[in-house]
Amino acid sequence: MPTLPTKIETIERLSRNLGLMQAGSTVTIDISTPAGQKVKFRTTFIGYLPKKYVLVQIPDSNRLGNFSRFIVQGTAVTVRGIIEGHEGAVAAFISTIKQTLQLPSRIMVLDFPQTVSIQSLRAAVRIDTEIPAKVKIEQEYWQAQITNISISGCQIIIQNGDSLTIARDDSLHMLVEDFQEKENLMLDSVVRSVKSINENLSLGVKFQPEIRENVIKLINHIIINEGV
Repeated sequence: MPTLPTKIETIERLSRNLGLMQAGSTVTIDISTPAGQKVKFRTTFIGYLPKKYVLVQIPDSNRLGNFSRFIVQGTAVTVRGIIEGHEGAVAAFISTIKQTLQLPSRIMVLDFPQTVSIQSLRAAVRIDTEIPAKVKIEQEYWQAQITNISISGCQIIIQNGDSLTIARDDSLHMLVEDFQEKENLMLDSVVRSVKSINENLSLGVKFQPEIRENVIKLINHIIINEGV
């Protein structure tokens, strides 16, 4: 589990921490419909004016679909964005749509938030997740799932892999395909534990130091999109 969020309440500190979310960076917005349905969209953080408002790009219409009718004044919105220069750290706040603009581009004007939560992960903290992956064993790729992850390592379940011969200290090449719909993420590691579970194989692995940047990308993606 991540560390408990730290509430920031003064205007000066609110502004300083919102400033860690760089203009032009990717954020995730959560919108709740009147029927209680929650939806998430990736979009762009534009900026803010202290004590006044926050500006966020309205997602493309083809991505919003029928949910575009909820992008109106009074709708509650949760915004999450990566804090620049921090590993596995996210700023999050809840606000309300103040108004929408169509020019110079489609923009949500949000009320300036009353609190900002800073969520950060220590190296030893693991996050439960369900990430599809592929593991390369003797030139063949096996379907797998990352069931929890930290900066230093993760737990993997290889489906129908109980017949595989894998030992402690073996090198392991893992691939997360179509990460954020645009790239394959390589996660090379070393096996630290092996256990058979029914017909599956559970591996505890330690990430290689050279793929740390990829691990940080994946963790940031999880804590933004899953809201842990």
